[in-house]
Amino acid sequence: MSVIPGTPTMSKLDFLKLMITSREGDRREGILLRQSKGWFQVSGMGHEALAAMVLHLRDDDWLYPYYRDRAMMLAKGMTNYELALAYFAKRESSSGGRQMPGHYSNREKNVVSVCTPTGGGLIPAAGTAWGMKLQGKDSVVVATVGDAAMRQGEFYEAWAFAVQEKLPLIMVIEDNKYGISTPTEKFMALNIGGIIGNDHVVKVDSRHFETVFNSSGEMIDKARRGGGPTLMWADLDRLASHTSSDDHRVYRAQDDIDAMMERDPIKLLAEELIADGQITREDWERIQEETMVSVRDDYDRAEQAEDPRPTELFLHVWADERPATRPPIEPGEMTMVQSINKTFRKALENDPNVIFFGEDIEDPKGGVFKLTEGLSDAFPNQVFNSPLAEATIIGAGVGLASYGMKPVFELQFIDFFGPCFNQIITNLSTLRWRSFGQWSSGMVVYAPCGAYFGGGSLWHSQSNEAFLAHMPGIKVAMPSTPEDAAGLLWSGIHCDDPCFVLIPKHVFRVRRDVTSVEPVPFGKAKVVREGTDVTVVGWGNTVHLSEEAADQLGAGVSVEVIDLRSIVPCDYETIVKSLEKTGRLVVVQEDTRTCGFGQAVIAEITSDPDRFSLLYSAPQLVSRPDVHIGFHPAYEFAALGSVEDIKTAIQKALE
Repeated sequence: MSVIPGTPTMSKLDFLKLMITSREGDRREGILLRQSKGWFQVSGMGHEALAAMVLHLRDDDWLYPYYRDRAMMLAKGMTNYELALAYFAKRESSSGGRQMPGHYSNREKNVVSVCTPTGGGLIPAAGTAWGMKLQGKDSVVVATVGDAAMRQGEFYEAWAFAVQEKLPLIMVIEDNKYGISTPTEKFMALNIGGIIGNDHVVKVDSRHFETVFNSSGEMIDKARRGGGPTLMWADLDRLASHTSSDDHRVYRAQDDIDAMMERDPIKLLAEELIADGQITREDWERIQEETMVSVRDDYDRAEQAEDPRPTELFLHVWADERPATRPPIEPGEMTMVQSINKTFRKALENDPNVIFFGEDIEDPKGGVFKLTEGLSDAFPNQVFNSPLAEATIIGAGVGLASYGMKPVFELQFIDFFGPCFNQIITNLSTLRWRSFGQWSSGMVVYAPCGAYFGGGSLWHSQSNEAFLAHMPGIKVAMPSTPEDAAGLLWSGIHCDDPCFVLIPKHVFRVRRDVTSVEPVPFGKAKVVREGTDVTVVGWGNTVHLSEEAADQLGAGVSVEVIDLRSIVPCDYETIVKSLEKTGRLVVVQEDTRTCGFGQAVIAEITSDPDRFSLLYSAPQLVSRPDVHIGFHPAYEFAALGSVEDIKTAIQKALE
């Protein structure tokens, strides 16, 4: 029996059995679906020979697959029974029943949880490969994606980052010529001359396992030696419809279907082994029959496994809480910029796995607001400029965090989070929950935010906390003082959840006398001014406006001002405790009115009968109306809530 070179325990016959196991799993799922046992199926038929590249991988190598890589999962050591559990969405499956079939995940084998949006795992894969390089490892990352997904912008960002940094990444384009029903020949970048440089591209006939094995071995060896990434153009066929929701006979000619069936990688290998005399046709028929029985038994057993428990719906939205600790600053007069810089410096000193990444954050610039001034000079192996590519910033952070490092990454302005929105909602916020706690993306994203600055215009004046608060799994905070900025960032750095800390640039350089420094956990508000007549809740810039409004109202009105600090989780208990005294509520936000977080606060208070009964009057919301901020200060201050607006709202609440 011939043995595949470099794989002493895997013969060609063993590999044929692996491929037929994958194929039979696809076939079994199709039968079950037609029996109304299951809800969805995605096939890997025709892609099986790609699993040959997995035979080169070590335990410390990582795989970012996509949904046609069933055979790769078997080659990586996952069992057919595990895949059957995933088909039935059972509680024991890798996602606990939270993901569709084909969305593979296995923490022990470094198979990273698949996200549905096409190409969404590529930048995180580059981030993980970057982590390997930073740690001096000779591990590699293999990331796979369909040919249609090459037109996603994140493909280009991931590839540019991989080439720029010479990352140990093999990016596999599984070119089966179709994006659902659309032929991809005229869309796929590798078919359009000049878009992708040929220096890193290797085209492989991926219907033949030996061709895949030999070519991928060279790519992986190159990556291990520090030779950088390879784009593997895997030429193959999709032998089935896109998914169970599709019928490829509608848009493919029967002659085309028949022709590609003759190129079936399983048929090709089986015929080779028969021709070589390693097996007979009777042997091959017996192998198929035995595999069919074995796979059927796996699915019968998986069908009887426990379903997900509705009571566990909220399990793994968050990581286990860690007690907050005191940030590394001392009392005294300081600005927010100074307190943040000191906190960052201590984090870098304490842990070499803390990595900073952002636009212009290296010295001599030290960030456009000097938040990282002096840090890259002191920690050149931990502080790095990023390209002008926000999706790369967030996606690379997800990959680093998954790898076990601690990203503390900067978005230069929160206004520019649009390009990275896909990574935020696809990976950052969902990774822990969708993998049933197997994976996590604990990172800190800090970003200057807000207006009251003058001249910021549309895209340097937003606060945007409501967008972020809308997505489960992300902690969101907005401090208003130097000590709270340091405390929240310090808590985020020592937290296993993704945390956004939005820093109001209007108060960046306001010098304040910090009299005490305490731990600042997420989810804990602070009463900054006690009162008995009305409760005013704000965060960020609006806290100081609220205090000024209270000062101007004078002794005639006793105003309690609460600095929310943490948006998600939100400390409603402190608000309710205040309302037990005052019975009146004013919420002040900088964001736009409709669906702003201020409306969420009011809804949480008024929708609970016990809380609602505390109110003597209708809650008031001071907010920017649903309008953009213009460049001229006349536009800016006409749009923003003012001290006068807060005073008017307080008076209305008192009526």
